[in-house]
Amino acid sequence: MFNLNISIDDVSPHPLSSTKVLERCFELIEEFEDIKFTLFVPISYWRTMPPDQDRPDTRTKSPLQINLHPEFCEELRSLPEQNFEIAYHGYFHGIPRQSNNDEFKNMGYSDALERFKLMFSTVEQADLEDKFKPIFRPPAWRISPGAIQAAKDVGIEILALSPKPAYREVYAGAEADFDKVVYCTSGPPFDPLTLCSETEIVYHACEWDKNYLDEQKTEDLKNFLKQNESKIDFCFMREL
Repeated sequence: MFNLNISIDDVSPHPLSSTKVLERCFELIEEFEDIKFTLFVPISYWRTMPPDQDRPDTRTKSPLQINLHPEFCEELRSLPEQNFEIAYHGYFHGIPRQSNNDEFKNMGYSDALERFKLMFSTVEQADLEDKFKPIFRPPAWRISPGAIQAAKDVGIEILALSPKPAYREVYAGAEADFDKVVYCTSGPPFDPLTLCSETEIVYHACEWDKNYLDEQKTEDLKNFLKQNESKIDFCFMREL
């Protein structure tokens, strides 16, 4: 049997990276009642940089701090626990006025420690501390060795990372000292759907991202799961 989890990054109050993607999740639940999703939420999503090429302008005037968006929080709170778990995906996600990504790429230990504490504090203010699991995926997959140590020291139990060499260079081997690391195995259209002993399929909630879980990717995923249903055990990330 193949263990399989589906995760979705950047679920936030942003109008173009929102809980709208959950419509696709519930379509999949109708077909596969035991399917498991891990939602990665940036706690105070803030996009400050202009768009690239033909992408829409996704900038927001201020950070989208989740505790200031009660309807968003209530939607997360009401998700069925048999199908959804919620995890951390950075605070701002980017570096304000410098980048929309890479929040933890060059961050030192002390700054990372404070950023994690800020994430936890905001989640507590949103009354979601019982919903968030101690799982962290760094924005844009990048996290420095110092930030990896900080994640461990604040109680993060699982790091969700990429196995690709360009990202592992940033980790500089520090992830080897982490108790549990889950690596992405598929991310359509960049990495096709495949089964591995521990299958981690990653999508995005961002409608401007090529990896957005849209209607077509949902149909592709349905077909893939139907073809392999007898060989799959649906799992939460903590069970991989």
